[in-house]
Amino acid sequence: MWQSILDLGYGFNLALEPHNLLFCFLGVLVGNLIGVLPGTGALTAISMLLPLTFAMQPVPAILMLAGIFYGSQYGGAIGAILLNLPSHPPHAVTCLDGYPMTRAGKGGTALGLTMIASFFAASFGIIVMIFASPLLVEMAFKFGPAELFSIMLLGLIAGSTMSRGSPIKGIAMTVMGLMLGCLGTDVQTGTQRFTFGIPQLADGVELVSIAMGVFGIADFLRHVNRMKHIGSLKPVRFKDMRPSKDELKQAFWPMVRGTLVGTIFGAMPGTGPTITTFIAYAVEQKVSKTPNKFGTGMIAGVAAPEAASHSKTQVDFIPTMSLGIPGDAVMALLLGALLIHGIQPGPRLLTEHPDIFWGLIASFWVGNLLLMILNVPMIGVWVKLLQVPYRFLFPAAVFFIAIGAYTVNNDIFAVYEVLVFGLLGALFMALDFPIAPILLGYVLGPMVEENFRRAMLLSRGHFSIFVERPISGTILGVIVLLLAAQVFFSFRARMRPRKLGQGDVAFQE
Repeated sequence: MWQSILDLGYGFNLALEPHNLLFCFLGVLVGNLIGVLPGTGALTAISMLLPLTFAMQPVPAILMLAGIFYGSQYGGAIGAILLNLPSHPPHAVTCLDGYPMTRAGKGGTALGLTMIASFFAASFGIIVMIFASPLLVEMAFKFGPAELFSIMLLGLIAGSTMSRGSPIKGIAMTVMGLMLGCLGTDVQTGTQRFTFGIPQLADGVELVSIAMGVFGIADFLRHVNRMKHIGSLKPVRFKDMRPSKDELKQAFWPMVRGTLVGTIFGAMPGTGPTITTFIAYAVEQKVSKTPNKFGTGMIAGVAAPEAASHSKTQVDFIPTMSLGIPGDAVMALLLGALLIHGIQPGPRLLTEHPDIFWGLIASFWVGNLLLMILNVPMIGVWVKLLQVPYRFLFPAAVFFIAIGAYTVNNDIFAVYEVLVFGLLGALFMALDFPIAPILLGYVLGPMVEENFRRAMLLSRGHFSIFVERPISGTILGVIVLLLAAQVFFSFRARMRPRKLGQGDVAFQE
């Protein structure tokens, strides 16, 4: 425990260095801005700005990207509360009670409670990360190639089957990501795979091109016809954002329960913040003495989901940094950013790169404090930005995406890749295919293949190594149970309409 506190002090020394503090501030500022704007999000922002970090040192680069991530969580609540405009899916549930509070003249109070709940939940998530990560690292040193293959396979299966919509579609998108990860030259044999005679594909597909295409271009294409102009709003003053003692009392326990929900789901691969916020809202309805009042401006309906979203955002970093297993698409993109800088996330990250690990943890507190300070005077600016017509935002964003893709290798072919993946992403969205598993499969695929090959070399070609080793065998058992549960729930969902139909016939007879 004392060692963790000393290491945290080392992290604060790094995070408070002027250049690191500057990049942390830039990250939370850009993330806040992106979070307010509809149709964009953390994935789009990180995808666009990832090429800028290539020439940076690893520590400030990761601090800036992480700041964009949790900064966008703050910004997304502003449009949801003030305009009933859920800029991102996790904040859709915040609209249910946040906007009615605005219509009742309590919009400033809702924003103030959101900031308090967010900071409280983020602080709790950071504390969990401080003490849970070293424990995970101690366990992770017992992992060999077989165990690493099994746990990465669990991450792939969980991320694909627990995504929104059909599990089959999720698995299909994960397989597509795995295939994209196999593109290029095989590291061990030197042979080219799936390049189709195109020289530019010899080094594989760029992570930036996939991310910008399926999350940036595709999302803009979906909203390209949205030309609605948002009307003016009543200005929110600082004194309006200070909740009363009674309002703080009403928000306290929902804030605690939402924080616990977000912390529990934070380390589970595939459970995005949207699921977390809706579960936190449902929990508050169950424990409330007046559940029928939810949707009319209940403080608990704002505090709980926002706390859940921010605690999950922080705890999501635990499996990503300690085990190299991303919990969602944003974490997969940050994992890719670490790999681009030559840093291998996993059990040895804490010992080999303590500056990144502890500097990142300390920057969470610094960044969340900056966000609280930043949002008070900037609320009016964010509201004005929401009034910018989409026809101006769209071409500007596409221009910066094209510039970002080109600057990766100064190659126009990367821009063509972005265009192709953007069109594919828009098509998959139209067909209701989840696109996040593509990135999950692309990032984890090469690592799964590498550890599988190592395990097979150690066992001289015997598959029994994956079952004989206790940790690997247990993880594979969890995978089987997870797949069996998905089959069971899918079968039960299909049988329900049949039973209802038979009952209707019997009733008619």
